[in-house]
Amino acid sequence: METSNKYFGRDYISTSDWSKEDLIEVLEVSSKLKEMRHKGIPHRHLLGQTVFLMFFDKSTRTRNSFEAGATQLGAHAHFIDIATSQIAHGETAKDTGIILSSYGEAIAIRHDLIPGEGNSYIREVAKYADVPVFNMQCDIDHPFQTTADLMTIREEFGKDLQGLKIAVSWAYTKSYAKPLSVPQGLITLLTRFGCEVTLAHPPEFKLMKNTLKEAEENARKSGGKFAITDSMEDAFEGADVVYPKSWGIEELFSKPEEALALAEKYKGWICDSDKMKLTNDNSIYMHCLPADRGKEVSDEVIDGSHSRVFQEAENRLHTSKAVMLMTMAKKLPNLKL
Repeated sequence: METSNKYFGRDYISTSDWSKEDLIEVLEVSSKLKEMRHKGIPHRHLLGQTVFLMFFDKSTRTRNSFEAGATQLGAHAHFIDIATSQIAHGETAKDTGIILSSYGEAIAIRHDLIPGEGNSYIREVAKYADVPVFNMQCDIDHPFQTTADLMTIREEFGKDLQGLKIAVSWAYTKSYAKPLSVPQGLITLLTRFGCEVTLAHPPEFKLMKNTLKEAEENARKSGGKFAITDSMEDAFEGADVVYPKSWGIEELFSKPEEALALAEKYKGWICDSDKMKLTNDNSIYMHCLPADRGKEVSDEVIDGSHSRVFQEAENRLHTSKAVMLMTMAKKLPNLKL
């Protein structure tokens, strides 16, 4: 049995574009698809459909969750390396949106390394495409990652997250100046669900002002809390969830070596067993991966009993599938378990 689908054709560019009720529906569908996957129940509801995956940046979990997820839904995910496409020669977002939407049923884009460009480009493609456009990570948000994060937290603590204490913290690394989109996506999403979110970072590593304002407003509406501190320890004190990861400096993305040099002042910003002792006994450690072991996090934490990083990574598959199914299927199928 199939039902009418109000989500058909909708873009998924930021979680803030969808209502809280719609996001809960995404999570419910994700959970059903996860159970079907574990039980070996086929769910090939997108037979013959194509989703184009456009990558301006490298990827492991995002690319493979979409490719595997599309296959499990009966669709085909078509990988496009921007460096080998005509986009590298200046083809416009308008032309790309029109053309690819005439070839397939959805377009997914990762464009995350240049502040001020990624989200604008994705929305420009969406403006001219007549199929759903998905944000696989931009400069502002990483909606599929944070939706999977929310799914993981609900699996651990239940559906009522009111008052749950969450620490979103910067952590040291020397690998590269990472995008701001994961912490920004976390603070703007989790504050909608009544969580008490504390953002911790050294003074130089601020997030974008608009995302901070959005988090504050969301917390006010939901009855949650949003606070900012320059102490990782303060953020971890009594936390139920800790999410320490590195990110760069918005003003220095054109000069990443300067951001990395500044990061050297904060090598003590590592999630280790001493910091985890500050958290609640049943707290969980999360990270979008890849985590820089020995810098962002110690082995004993990421491999220890608090860690949920592999459950979290698996949930990337199920949330990607849920959004594809909900936006690409003209009729929403009854997912029988």
